[in-house]
Amino acid sequence: MEPAADQSRMSDTVHVLNGPNLNLLGTREPGIYGAATLADVEALCRAEGAALGFEIHFRQTNSEGALVDFIQEARGARGIVLNAAAYTHTSVALRDAVAAVGVPTIEVHLSNVFAREAFRHHSFLSPVVRGVICGFGPQSYVLGLRALASLPPTP
Repeated sequence: MEPAADQSRMSDTVHVLNGPNLNLLGTREPGIYGAATLADVEALCRAEGAALGFEIHFRQTNSEGALVDFIQEARGARGIVLNAAAYTHTSVALRDAVAAVGVPTIEVHLSNVFAREAFRHHSFLSPVVRGVICGFGPQSYVLGLRALASLPPTP
């Protein structure tokens, strides 16, 4: 049996969580979001995760409550890469879930939200995440994974 200290170590699992309408990537406003599908983004994350030694749990939902559940299920993980999509700008529940789990979280966006409509300039998540990456298309996720890899594991 392993000593208690080893059992409490953080896993190398990273949860890549996606919010509403991201299931439509590739067909939804390609001028803003590009031609890559969510399956393409997942494959990119899995490849980068493998290179970084992370096990990737990749999920998408259109439901705010399900996204809260996904965040809570990430408790004990190495980190979360979170594209909450429109919920970024509206959801106190997601903000509270991120704050409650205590898992290093990187907020990512495919588009540069600051070059878009004014309502997208505010994030309820930004004050409780480690960092924000936006505007690099699917590479925003890769940069998010690399950011998590640069952080020391949380005890």
